[in-house]
Amino acid sequence: MQRKNLQDSFKEFCKQNKLEVNINQIEIINLIERFFNNKRSFLSRFFKKKEKLCFYLYGKVGVGKTMLLDFAYDRLEIRKHRQHFNEFMINFHDFRHKKKDNNSLTAFVKNLKKKFDLIYLDEFQVTNIVDAMILGKLFKVIFEEKIKIMITTNIKLNDLYKDGLQRDQFLPFISIIKKFSIQEELIIKDDYRTKNYKNIQEIFFPLNEKTSFKINIRFHELTKNKTKERKIVKTKGRDFIIENFFYGIARFEFKDLCDKNLGAEDYINISNICKHIFIENIPLFDDLNSNQQLRFITLIDIFYEKKIRLTLSIEKNLDNLSTSNKHSEIFKRTVSRLFEMTKSP
Repeated sequence: MQRKNLQDSFKEFCKQNKLEVNINQIEIINLIERFFNNKRSFLSRFFKKKEKLCFYLYGKVGVGKTMLLDFAYDRLEIRKHRQHFNEFMINFHDFRHKKKDNNSLTAFVKNLKKKFDLIYLDEFQVTNIVDAMILGKLFKVIFEEKIKIMITTNIKLNDLYKDGLQRDQFLPFISIIKKFSIQEELIIKDDYRTKNYKNIQEIFFPLNEKTSFKINIRFHELTKNKTKERKIVKTKGRDFIIENFFYGIARFEFKDLCDKNLGAEDYINISNICKHIFIENIPLFDDLNSNQQLRFITLIDIFYEKKIRLTLSIEKNLDNLSTSNKHSEIFKRTVSRLFEMTKSP
């Protein structure tokens, strides 16, 4: 840590950026500082209490979880690495695929330990059975190597992978992370992303000819005097073709991104060459198109992390989007992020 008290630094940061200082955020900042400065007492070693190696911060959408941990992370003078959880797991699976032996999991963690003392995983969320089955073993080795972990998520530990396939095989992960974690909830009434969104101009609704005309005008404004290209994005042998690409500005139909069998890695590779993306004809979501909704949630998470600006055409405004029952909670985060990503500059 820097010599200056983290709480004082945070208050100064809020003042400089004209942010409201919230007592709940201050409490979390103090806990983070204690977490990183913690030295185990003789009594805790004597009674073999587990050293806390993970700071697990959860809370509702838009309350500033990522902002808080980013603030602390930026001021840590240690070997550190920040990554969206989706990217972290993609790298893990890629490493194991290339290694192809029984020690690949341990080798992956040993490789992390050589480079980092802290891994910061933003937007921790388990949605597929492949990750669910392996996370317990992965984090067991991470904690054995004394690598510290910071996590932000909308979900408290006991509710991770709730109602997921073969969840009983995921429970060992919850058990092990509980032993090593300080779990805290950040409670704030307002969603900071939606608090001031009166000037949004990048969302067009409902889906009709008038909306199509308006979004065409907006696209031509942004791509004027830019050369059209045809881009091919390659992901593990799959080719995804972008027909409308103008110097970092791309235009898609919703069905091209979310009806096809695409995943996080495809969306990461698309975002790596784009800075502004148009997504048209986004439908209302229900239980019948919940798979497409989950892809859309993943897509927005990644585009948000990569700081992609969005222009959307959609059936209704953001306040009135429907959702499937299955994804109703995590979709709140998506809607919150869409407010921020579509604000006019």
